[in-house]
Amino acid sequence: MRLVPIQYVKAGSFLAKSIYDDKGAVLLREGVKLTESYIRRVTQLGIFTMYINDEYSGPEVDDLIKPELRQKAIKTIKETFYSFDKFSSSAGKGSMQDKKFIAERQKYFQSISEIVKEIMEELLGRRNVLINVVDIKSTDNYTYQHSVNVAVLSLVLGIQLQLERRKLYDLCLGALIHDIGKALVPQDILLKSDKLTVEELNIVKEHAQMGYDFLKGSSDIPATSRIIALQHHEMEDGKGYPEGRHGDEINILAQIVAVADVYDALTSDRPYRKALSPNDAVEYIMAHGQTQFNYEVVKAFSKCIVPYPEGTIVKLSNGEIAVVEEIYPNFTLRPKVKIINKKYGNGEEIYKDLRTELGLVIVGPEYEIPE
Repeated sequence: MRLVPIQYVKAGSFLAKSIYDDKGAVLLREGVKLTESYIRRVTQLGIFTMYINDEYSGPEVDDLIKPELRQKAIKTIKETFYSFDKFSSSAGKGSMQDKKFIAERQKYFQSISEIVKEIMEELLGRRNVLINVVDIKSTDNYTYQHSVNVAVLSLVLGIQLQLERRKLYDLCLGALIHDIGKALVPQDILLKSDKLTVEELNIVKEHAQMGYDFLKGSSDIPATSRIIALQHHEMEDGKGYPEGRHGDEINILAQIVAVADVYDALTSDRPYRKALSPNDAVEYIMAHGQTQFNYEVVKAFSKCIVPYPEGTIVKLSNGEIAVVEEIYPNFTLRPKVKIINKKYGNGEEIYKDLRTELGLVIVGPEYEIPE
């Protein structure tokens, strides 16, 4: 399968991963032959990339978690956000102590806890978990889909860092609810297509403190998970928010979530910008180790992220176009590739192993396939 911006998707291609609507129902099922009408409909839903299968696609890439579990998690997070928003706006601050609200909050947090256990069961049962899929998000459901992705990515990083099981649980739970404070940020600000004003940006920044204030009243959420909601926008150099903490002053679980949060955000289409390719997002994170991010977390990230999954069409630094054939653990930026825009005189296919072809690098993904 190949991840392709929707403007490059051609009618007649086959969908490689199912697309869901904002209620979690299947909109287009994996394997369907795409038509112009289907492509227009998906675009109207605010979805700007698709996974497709074609003659260059590699083998199917396994989801990090089952699609059914992902949709269940998205639904639960969405309902939790709505509950928070409803009670916090219905009767002022007093409503936050309302018995009905407390009971409902406990119900949702118990559901979230069960989802965390299911996600952990799936990922801990796998070996050499690599992050090689960018999840497809819609504009309307972005916050909830993003929350689930950040939880999964954070857990993969936690496993790479060899955290003990209890810390992995706190990490995954905190990552799932790290953005719960955004339930109180006006949608017209979150979905604004233009640059935010200073005032609007300050409102968005309040979500970290508001989320923490909401969570600290619940005994169902571990203290370290609550800290993640507060500190996931803090930076190594002290230029983050809400408290401007430095380095070791920031909880390590929050530092892990910070990397997962930025990676998923950068590889997502937003109202104000198009998604970066996975390789550009990886380069951004690696370039900001020790300033924005914890260096040890960035090193772990670099070992388990696959910016060019098998089947990706790439452009090499010598101008050749190639398809990624094989990924090597710990050398994910230097895969084995097959050249597709030239052949030897006898028609023999050309393969290059970038671990040994040190003069060549991948410039980036290529979507215009040579005839």
